[in-house]
Amino acid sequence: MQRRSLLLASALVPLAVRAQGAYPVKPIRLIVGFPPGGGIDFTARAIQPGLEAALGQPVVIEYKPGAGGVIAATELSRAAPDGYTLLIANTGPFAIAPYLQARRPYDPVTQFSYVGQIAEAGYIAATRADHPAKDLGQFIEWAKANPGKANFASGGPGASTHLNGELLNSVAGIDLLHVPYKGSAPAVTDLIGGQTHLLIDAGTVLLPQIKGGRLKALAVTGARRDPNLPDVATAREQGLAGLEAAGFQGLVGPAGLPREVLVRLGSELRKVLAAAEVKARFQEAGAEVQPRGPQEFAAYVKGEAERWSALIARRGIKLD
Repeated sequence: MQRRSLLLASALVPLAVRAQGAYPVKPIRLIVGFPPGGGIDFTARAIQPGLEAALGQPVVIEYKPGAGGVIAATELSRAAPDGYTLLIANTGPFAIAPYLQARRPYDPVTQFSYVGQIAEAGYIAATRADHPAKDLGQFIEWAKANPGKANFASGGPGASTHLNGELLNSVAGIDLLHVPYKGSAPAVTDLIGGQTHLLIDAGTVLLPQIKGGRLKALAVTGARRDPNLPDVATAREQGLAGLEAAGFQGLVGPAGLPREVLVRLGSELRKVLAAAEVKARFQEAGAEVQPRGPQEFAAYVKGEAERWSALIARRGIKLD
């Protein structure tokens, strides 16, 4: 009986190996932690067709907005590590939001498998087209002249747009009021409508409105000028070197993804990002493809978390 059981187990091993090697055999959920129309949605849609073609299965985008991306990241941290639930990670929920709470909802370092980075981009500081400020320096002077009135919008508490505004407050010595929204899209709508005064967000979100004349760029936070906005000075050029910052997007899964799944996903993601049309799509949106591998991406996220958590501690920022 024991020998028969051993023979049966031996026969099943190749079947298990073949089953693993066949990944994926069903549709993959790709979670986006923000509403449609924002920068993270743009990233998901930019890589979706290429991943579907490479993996031979539908990649179904699911929106799980709320709490600056924390709700989606928390759901992913509890998902089965089988490669069928993935997430577009970004700066807010992976380098900022967990450190705003006394009790972290998850640990970005230990509770996720980092497949690979997708893109990176400096932010744009933008205001309504008819605002009197012509650059960020003038906006700061306007804010100082309007204490208690001047504010900044964000895509939600703990989002990168929230910390960008707090970083500006710290660097410029001003006190802009934080006005949070459920994602970048509604934040942009109210910025255009004049309900808020400033938003520091990704080019994927702001460039269409700037090119359409509804918003005005005051500065870019990257190390270099945005080729889409060659006449807009960087924050460093305007004497605000401390405001230099960039946001990241990447593909992650739950902790414990099988190595063969991680390797397959990482390999196919790099191929998708190497396509000229994908690079051009990100460049047009003010971002740069940055295909860091699993280990390098994980180390980069850890470094960004250390940077932003230091600002959080310095400013004494806590989520309500």
